[in-house]
Amino acid sequence: MDALGYLYIVDRKKEMIISGGFNIYPSEIEQALYRHAAVYEACVVGVPDPIWGESVKAVVVLREGHRASEEDLVEHCRALLADFKKPRSVDFVVELPKNANGKLSRKEVREGYWRGQERRVA
Repeated sequence: MDALGYLYIVDRKKEMIISGGFNIYPSEIEQALYRHAAVYEACVVGVPDPIWGESVKAVVVLREGHRASEEDLVEHCRALLADFKKPRSVDFVVELPKNANGKLSRKEVREGYWRGQERRVA
């Protein structure tokens, strides 16, 4: 909600990450990651966390010829986002799964981290 009282929906509710009672929208974090010169593609999901319910995980494809560490990307996000929104961890992959329309399949990325978990945050 902005200062004038306008409410903005920034992501799909079902993709929202709930961590320690905070609602976190992946697209906001992905936009911050895309501002880093080394990031080619990014997908942010909630992963199991025994204390907070979910924690923020970024899965990133780096641009060819670029390098970045997990710490680099977390610090980059810290400068752009509230502390509770920054990724707690970053995984680097060669490519991200896509659906039939060529869009990133957040569901497929997320499912890989929740497989075998007894408790699931919906």
